[in-house]
Amino acid sequence: MTFISLPIDLYASMDLVDGGTAVAFDVVYAGQICRAFAVRFEGRPCAYLNRCTHVPMEMDYQPGRFFDDTGRWLLCATHGAAYRPDTGACAGGPCRGGLVKIELSEVQNVVRWHTDHHLQPVEF
Repeated sequence: MTFISLPIDLYASMDLVDGGTAVAFDVVYAGQICRAFAVRFEGRPCAYLNRCTHVPMEMDYQPGRFFDDTGRWLLCATHGAAYRPDTGACAGGPCRGGLVKIELSEVQNVVRWHTDHHLQPVEF
């Protein structure tokens, strides 16, 4: 079976502010519907599953709030694990590996998600 990656328009570029609040979307990962989030860091949009690698639970301490006070790290509100916003790699605290990265691009003021065989759109 051949998989075809599909770009899906997620948000207007202006919806993501550097170091600001994330925007959420749902994906199918490992056969389950999971929450994902997109942020902007150093001018680039980045997205990940909203799932800490220490214990698989959602990380935001308030809806859409992942950045620490400096805007330099993504934090798990429950465990204090810190992740690099640009790569999702563990930067400190109780984490195992890194966050599941979701491929994004930005074209003509639109942030797009590029599906892959692990991350699919939710079918209704």
